[in-house]
Amino acid sequence: MKALLNSFVYAFNGLVYAFKTQLNFKIHCVAALLIVALGWWVGLSNTEWPLIVIAIGLVIVAELFNTGIEVLVDLVSPQQHPKAGAVKDIAAAAVLISAIIALAIALFIFVPKFV
Repeated sequence: MKALLNSFVYAFNGLVYAFKTQLNFKIHCVAALLIVALGWWVGLSNTEWPLIVIAIGLVIVAELFNTGIEVLVDLVSPQQHPKAGAVKDIAAAAVLISAIIALAIALFIFVPKFV
């Protein structure tokens, strides 16, 4: 039971680390809060909320994986190396793609409410 509880502590520590050290993670968290507030304000339906939650989750998870990959790459390759740079760039590209998908979902849901 203690191991299970510790796993939650470690996960929370990871969130805290990402929030303290990653500007983009903070930006995504603020954007998520703004989208949730906007969703509440416009009265999203029971069908729209899950799509918004999935989109937000996709971006947050991608950003956390990106942060983990960056930390690992920095650990194993402290000097600049083209392949280490490529790994970081690919992880960042995953965040970019997830953010574009989330933006598309948000546009499909929110634009009709204001047009």
